[in-house]
Amino acid sequence: MTTANREVLLYIDPTCPFAWVTSRWLINAVKERPEFTPRFSIMSLYVLNEGRELDPDYRAAIDKTLDPAHLFMAVQRELGQEAFSKLYTAWGERFHVQDRRDDFLEVARESLEEAGIDASYLEHWEGRTYEAELREEQAKVERLVGNDVGTPVISFGSGTAYFGPVLTRAPRGEEAGALLDGLASMASVRGFAELKRARTGGLDFS
Repeated sequence: MTTANREVLLYIDPTCPFAWVTSRWLINAVKERPEFTPRFSIMSLYVLNEGRELDPDYRAAIDKTLDPAHLFMAVQRELGQEAFSKLYTAWGERFHVQDRRDDFLEVARESLEEAGIDASYLEHWEGRTYEAELREEQAKVERLVGNDVGTPVISFGSGTAYFGPVLTRAPRGEEAGALLDGLASMASVRGFAELKRARTGGLDFS
């Protein structure tokens, strides 16, 4: 009997290192569980935290997330899922793995080139072309999980969507597949709200 393919949608802010690790886990996991199809979509830490009182250093960091969010929103709306995923991979390898956080714009230029996307898309960087759409997408995320969580947010298309999984490294092989199985099962449980423990150790991008 053929099992129907099931979509897994992961909402990411491209500047969040935990979202990056989770996205790499998801790519590993669907190799083990081909009945799942991964998709990625933008969410915005800037919009989420708009109007909130934050530590000044964190506020400065959050303010810098808005430019890449607009670029990714434009690529998502105009070029679709494949281009979005390619751009995110190119961006993440530079921004997160290589820790090149000093020049967002140069990382964006190089990432667009690697992803085969025209450099003219940089006009969306500060142009705010898709302001309404970005806010609409963030509102969609908040309808799914509320506004007291961050990124990533995972949805299986039906049942419960939730914040996470928050990973400090990306599992591979059967470990990755087993985690996907567990998350899919939790999504089917009505009333499921939270599962959490304190993080230990640093991020591992290997």
